Amino acid sequence: MSITMALEINDRCRVPDDEFVWRFARSGGPGGQNVNKVASKATLMWALAASPHVPDDVKRRLAALYPSYFTKEGELQVTSQRHREQERNRQDCLEKLRSMLIQALHVPRVRKKTKPTRGSKARRLHAKKHRAAIKSERRVTRED
Repeated sequence: MSITMALEINDRCRVPDDEFVWRFARSGGPGGQNVNKVASKATLMWALAASPHVPDDVKRRLAALYPSYFTKEGELQVTSQRHREQERNRQDCLEKLRSMLIQALHVPRVRKKTKPTRGSKARRLHAKKHRAAIKSERRVTRED
């Protein structure tokens, strides 16, 4: 059984394995006769708020991006039952968490407010007048 010592996200973010709490249960899905005997479903529990290894802004973005992964107590919970072996499901949980953290590490750009240019205003007004002219030609005029 190969156990990683830390979850390596990038050069500035690294989470030690002792922060994670693992739970294993019987899994649904493939497994044959083995499915009723072996606890292959892996659940990773992580008290993210107490972790000093992840910056606060990343914690906030992670909670905003993935609210369904958080429990009422504020713990992050990642589950995998994709594979038949417990270790592969454990590695799958770590990969899911790694991809979530990579996405949360990305700082979104702040949108700058801009005004429409003079040309775009003119084009919009010209298009409106053109459309109005087309519609006015469709009207039936009565001559009394």
